[in-house]
Amino acid sequence: LVLELNQVIIPTYGTVPDQQNLHTPEWVDFDDKPDSLFFKDGHRRIDFVLVYEDESKKITHKRSDRKKQKRKRQVYESNLINNGLQLEATRSVLDEKLIFVKVHAPWDVLCTYAEVMHIKLPLQHNDLKTRGSAFNWFSRLFRVDENIIKPEQEFFTAPFQKERLSNFYIQEKDTFFNPATRSRIVHFILSRVEYATKNNVKKFGINKLLDTGIYKAAFPLHDSSFRHLSTDPNCPSERYLLYREWAHPKNIFKLQPLDFIRKYYGEKIGIYFAWLGFYTNMLTVAAMVGVGCFLYGCLTKDNCTWSQEVCDPNIGGNIIMCPQCDKVCTYWNLTITCESSKKLCIFDSFGTLVFAVFMGIWVTFFLEFWKRRQAELEYEWDTVEYLEQEEQVRPEYEARCTHVVMNEITQQEEHVPYTACGKCVRMTFCTSAIFFWILLIIASVVGIIVYRLSVFLVFSAKLSQHISGAEAIRKYLTPQTATSVTASLISFIVIMFLNIIYEKVAILITDFELPRTQTDYENSLTTKMFLFQFVNYYSSCFYIAFFKGKFVGHPGNPVYWLGKYRNEECDPGGCLLELTTQLAIIVGGKAIWNNIQEVLLPLVKNLIGRYSAAARSEKVFPRWERDYHLQPIGKLGLFYEYLEMVIQFGFVTLFVASFPLAPLLALINNMLEIRLDAWKLTTQFRRMVPQKAQDIGAWQPILQGIAILAVVTNAMIIAFTSDMIPRLVYYWSLSVPPYGSHSSHTMKGYINSTLSVFNISDFKNASKPFSPWFRNQTTCRQVYRDLRYPPGHQHQYEHNIYYWHVIAAKLAFIIVMEHVIYFVKFIISYAIPDVSQKTKSKVKREKYLTQKLLHENDLKGVKKNIGKIADKIIKGADSTFQPKQE
Repeated sequence: LVLELNQVIIPTYGTVPDQQNLHTPEWVDFDDKPDSLFFKDGHRRIDFVLVYEDESKKITHKRSDRKKQKRKRQVYESNLINNGLQLEATRSVLDEKLIFVKVHAPWDVLCTYAEVMHIKLPLQHNDLKTRGSAFNWFSRLFRVDENIIKPEQEFFTAPFQKERLSNFYIQEKDTFFNPATRSRIVHFILSRVEYATKNNVKKFGINKLLDTGIYKAAFPLHDSSFRHLSTDPNCPSERYLLYREWAHPKNIFKLQPLDFIRKYYGEKIGIYFAWLGFYTNMLTVAAMVGVGCFLYGCLTKDNCTWSQEVCDPNIGGNIIMCPQCDKVCTYWNLTITCESSKKLCIFDSFGTLVFAVFMGIWVTFFLEFWKRRQAELEYEWDTVEYLEQEEQVRPEYEARCTHVVMNEITQQEEHVPYTACGKCVRMTFCTSAIFFWILLIIASVVGIIVYRLSVFLVFSAKLSQHISGAEAIRKYLTPQTATSVTASLISFIVIMFLNIIYEKVAILITDFELPRTQTDYENSLTTKMFLFQFVNYYSSCFYIAFFKGKFVGHPGNPVYWLGKYRNEECDPGGCLLELTTQLAIIVGGKAIWNNIQEVLLPLVKNLIGRYSAAARSEKVFPRWERDYHLQPIGKLGLFYEYLEMVIQFGFVTLFVASFPLAPLLALINNMLEIRLDAWKLTTQFRRMVPQKAQDIGAWQPILQGIAILAVVTNAMIIAFTSDMIPRLVYYWSLSVPPYGSHSSHTMKGYINSTLSVFNISDFKNASKPFSPWFRNQTTCRQVYRDLRYPPGHQHQYEHNIYYWHVIAAKLAFIIVMEHVIYFVKFIISYAIPDVSQKTKSKVKREKYLTQKLLHENDLKGVKKNIGKIADKIIKGADSTFQPKQE
């Protein structure tokens, strides 16, 4: 490929001598046509725009630096012209220091590079008959009006070849390459043209020129304003139609015009919105089931026997609980947790178990049906063989190809950027850096835990918990609640801060790793970022769900964290409600933060730029200048959009057993997210360079990994975080003889039998509370359900037989639930093929007809040429054997 680039793509790829006359762009003045997309002659279309600041008017750099920058830019533009591109320069209307260089690719250049890039182009109309779906009548109600956005014509396509130009479906040369394809080809050239040579190392590419400030911007043009149709009769005003029929909030319940989005923005953006829309549609089912489980919890909470016992003054009112910290904490009454126990009944119900099992199966259906949908899009958008044919080497990779190695397959020499040893060193460094940052996150989580442990002492001392108190706020603002809320807020701030830092670190690590193609680059960065985000976002939830309150000892012998802080305890109902609070704060805060960052920031920047530009001038200025004042899309493009949705997918699936309303909140958020992302792309950002994409890349295996892990986490949440299994064990086993005294299965007496008893005289001096004891009671009850023998027993404070019954039931539940769900997932995955038979038939039919068409045309050409040769031979033979005229 490198040799091909040197010979075909960049024929002038070398140092330009100083004495050589450089080619310069044509200089023209603005023709007062604000919506024009063409050069001043009105015929040559603008395929790309480069923006730079006139070096002679710069005052921030030294004169020598300005001269070097100007020289590099002139060499670069001269090489662009040598490569066949046509340039036209115009000075800015609003700022005389800015120069806009418009780039046009002629027909021959487009054909040459379309062949090099293996771009698929239409051969003939698709004659395959498509059967309409039975639900077409229903979906038509939500589709965009076909009279406004006409359906795209379907063609059989093949990789373009100049020598077979006559085989392709060409009505007009000006429309054969659509604007998105033209921009992609021009960007390919811009990324590979040289501008300098230093120490025998060639420097090239528009990206480096942008990074060094030689150019201020490089972008393709939007075709019109999003507010009104273009005044240019040759402009289809696709941006306006996208805003009106897709990005506008009124279309929140409409289906997306995916083919039109792909045509304007390219396959990469198209596949993102296709995936986001599909995910949102699938969330509808999950949200309905989740709401049903939540309503079931609300309706049955009044029948929650154990909650009634907590709130009963004759039961919970007579149960005195041991202090939850050393010395400063006091004894407290179980009825303080009445309100939280009522709330817990809503989420910790049988419906939660049903919903957790349902979500384990739902996520499998989602992934399998998405694979089928993705296969359909691959066929419709001509990306089935994209990775094998069209993926080009990154310019940054090409520039470092200085080592020569032998290719094992071709047995030919090829250039690579590093040796095997160098690659090993790079991978070791990158892996070490990733682990270092993950350990840094874990350290921050430990810091949050230390904060929780230390601040709980403060809240316990300040928020009086005396049993005789009558403060109404005490029911809601307990030390546990205050600690949980403040720790969640601090955790959220730490998460956002570490995100900002790690973003830059991950990009530096990936740049150093030097992936070969853009797809490899994005997949590598995706993996690094998700590993970080996974630990960053989910670590606090994993701590609350599986570690908090699990290793605390008992009142007479508590476990200490770092030898100083007494380990945290859960409420008598467990940590499930606290996990729900943590999820609500992180998910809600994250959504608000992302909306501010993604929507308000570019909107405010554009408003400031627009008002400042209007204050300077009231002149009419052109389309390229309007687009320049929009926000750049950024190097990572849609990376953060995917990341936001995948993190949300993790919250919806990994911890859904603690919050059945999570799918509903995700559904509402995603319905807004689709329109906000569309509005942002259409109105606030410059047009992205259209890019090909076969699928959602590395996000696919990440989603599959989350789906597998979700089964385990939800089973463990139900078993160890919620109180469901201990209640079931008590109901079916411990409430009746020989363990219980009730004649029939019941939940009565559950609270009293599961809170272990502790003798206050056994407190050690280091943990004995300052507050005096009262009444005639000599014992207190353990906060958490640890099921230990009472004081005076020969095995006092050791785990009793009830405890081992519960542990066995929890382990059995996890094993059974995991195996059942995994078995069902396997059956579903096997029963639903990744590619539907209908799509397979279409692909085979297209390949057959394409090969037949090309073969027949080639055969006709051969026959035609052979016929001409035969005619010449016959004529020659006739003239040879013809008798001479006397």
